[in-house]
Amino acid sequence: MIPGSFTYHRPASVSEAVQLLARLGEDARPLAGGHSLIPMMKLRLAQPQHLVDLGRIAGLKEIRQEQGEIVIGAMTTQAEIVASPLLAEKAPLLIEAAKVIADPQVRSVGTIGGNIANGDPGNDMPGVLQCLDARYVLTGANGTREVPARDFYEAAFFTKLAPGEIVTELRFAAPAAGHGWAYEKLKRKVGDYAVAAAAVTLTLSGNTCKGASIALTNVASTPLYAADAVKALVGSTLDKAAIDKAAGAAMSICDPVADSRGPSEYRRSVLGVIVRRAIDRAKSRGR
Repeated sequence: MIPGSFTYHRPASVSEAVQLLARLGEDARPLAGGHSLIPMMKLRLAQPQHLVDLGRIAGLKEIRQEQGEIVIGAMTTQAEIVASPLLAEKAPLLIEAAKVIADPQVRSVGTIGGNIANGDPGNDMPGVLQCLDARYVLTGANGTREVPARDFYEAAFFTKLAPGEIVTELRFAAPAAGHGWAYEKLKRKVGDYAVAAAAVTLTLSGNTCKGASIALTNVASTPLYAADAVKALVGSTLDKAAIDKAAGAAMSICDPVADSRGPSEYRRSVLGVIVRRAIDRAKSRGR
């Protein structure tokens, strides 16, 4: 179908963008990569009267290190994440996740900001950024604020974004050198949303797990941070009993819906397998 009529705006700065969104109110929507919004408009499920395209704002498209933190502009594409030497060195988990998002055409246009901002529980980056304990920088007419990724998601497609705010960048502390990582995703076909997915990072000292982080994708109405699963690993030697306990803890907090990807019990069971695989791969990469 063809979208309804709308007025197109292309601001050159964040300030101009938030001023437009504030002035136009509920009739306006920000446009990042467009892979969620444009299909909704074609189906007439979304009919904004104004589109505010963020693609011209150069300051939103960068990857840098700043005082021990990794900073990524919201309009950075998934393809740019995959190609980043800094992320390859400091946060390869992001690259591993970006490579299994959709297909090369989508990754060349789709942005990390769009992936995290619309609150779709099937999107990959929200869980990965919860695993990395990232903070989202939100900018609106009243200024800038930060919200932890683990607190940002309220329900499917509902987030802490206030009216007129946009995500401008995300920040997280660079993981410890030599950490292990893995993003494990089961999908029906290449480019599909996950049946279930898990992001894991591990920090090892000899054979002992000194730190861990686990987040889950598409097994609830929001991404989930698996705190009890983390507790099961920290202090252990990552033996089978500890990994089984972590997988069980992760399964206990998920609440997947029955859909075309399978019944809820199947998806919950699959998540246990996914978490075990992710921990094993992260362990093999840690040093």
